Amino acid sequence: MNYNKIAAALGVVLTVIGVSMVLPLLWSLYYGEHDWPAFLICSGLTTFIGIAVYKTNRMEEGFNTKEAFAVVSFSWLLAAAFGSLPYLLSGTFTSFADALFETMSGLTTTGASVLTDIEILPHGILFWRSLTHWLGGMGIIVLFVAILSTLGVGGLQMFKAESPGPTAEKIKPRIRETAKILWYTYLSLTAAETLLLLAFGMPLFDALCHTFGTMATGGFSTKNASIGFYSSPWIHWIITIFMFLAGVNFALHYQVFRGRSLKAFWRNAEFRLYAFLTAAAVMITAANLAVKTSLPFESIVRQASFQVVSIMTTTGYATADFDGWPLLSKALLVALMFIGGCSGSTGGSIKVGRILILIKQAGMELKQSLHPRAVMSPKIDGKSIGKEVLINTQEFFFIYVAIIGVSTGIMAALGLDLGSAFTAVIASLGNIGPGLGKVGPVQNYNFISSAGKYYLSFLMMLGRLELYTVLVLFLPSFWRR
Repeated sequence: MNYNKIAAALGVVLTVIGVSMVLPLLWSLYYGEHDWPAFLICSGLTTFIGIAVYKTNRMEEGFNTKEAFAVVSFSWLLAAAFGSLPYLLSGTFTSFADALFETMSGLTTTGASVLTDIEILPHGILFWRSLTHWLGGMGIIVLFVAILSTLGVGGLQMFKAESPGPTAEKIKPRIRETAKILWYTYLSLTAAETLLLLAFGMPLFDALCHTFGTMATGGFSTKNASIGFYSSPWIHWIITIFMFLAGVNFALHYQVFRGRSLKAFWRNAEFRLYAFLTAAAVMITAANLAVKTSLPFESIVRQASFQVVSIMTTTGYATADFDGWPLLSKALLVALMFIGGCSGSTGGSIKVGRILILIKQAGMELKQSLHPRAVMSPKIDGKSIGKEVLINTQEFFFIYVAIIGVSTGIMAALGLDLGSAFTAVIASLGNIGPGLGKVGPVQNYNFISSAGKYYLSFLMMLGRLELYTVLVLFLPSFWRR
């Protein structure tokens, strides 16, 4: 591997993180709060180190697969480490484990928090929390690829290593153009939601922060009660709709923006399954709440829709304490934690695309048992699913479940009860945020030991980078020349 080339790429990523800290600095200065020196120092230090590393190393075209994996994984580690500095210098946290957990949760769009009182935080810190969501939602490396024009085929390798889903979809022949289109689409939807939230009474600062959390399917809020703080049903519905849109493949959004009809969504098999699962879960949850509670009909439908979409897309926002809901509704929400959004979306977890591939494969195996001599191949949208994709999906599912099992045992050994340990692991690996029990929607992760926070932070990055990009670093053969 060319370590100079890797270091130069990491320098660019650090520079992006450092420059991004200027935005919360401006909010801190605007409100005249005490945290502005922390952002000034952290922004200057991170940017200086990033530029220095870039200038003292040579950026070359053509990253190979190993180099791409190394750049992506270490980019996320460095972004989380340096992104933790404002929390420490401002006095928000005194423990690096807490600062790293909060930053990694933000960048990976998990939304789990160790903060017990969010509303006492200065505006600069609140904005930085939400901005880390937005940067990590579309992807640090996708932004990196969009900025640099010298990557060549190496840009494609890094794009694939970070992109969510069984396959990375190219919109344009040049990967840099694809990355730019994805970010333009992301920006457009961000602007649209912000304007709608402003129109229905949410202040600009809160509108931006909650939009960042929505479009990134992150979940950090500026309020202790999350979205439940706002009494306007319109705000709840707007965020529900945009959470749903954030869980859709952004390539489909681009097709619609280019002037194609909304049928582009429905012609996509993954979107149809995503819409069906969401609608079915909403109806079952609403019916269960109607039987078990005395809430008004509109409130039942709104709460069921919001929480189902929030968990399905791995956003993690809450308008109610669903840990107190009937058992059927809670079980359904836990099941949705294993699914997530569509491939190419900002949603986490296993992804609807992989679930669809497994369903197609199972259906083909049933048909094959009836017609053993027939030559069959599972198809999606009229295209055969390659053998490599099938094997990759099956292996991913096995490893994902195995990690949940082992990690649940580790977290239980660190002091959590089994239910809390299980859902904390699912919520971290799936980048969801809230779980059940001690890590429920009105609780936080503050009580977990430092070792537990470090481990959950690792699971967040592992889930965001879809397992393989991180796990290959633990293979001895990866480091051999």
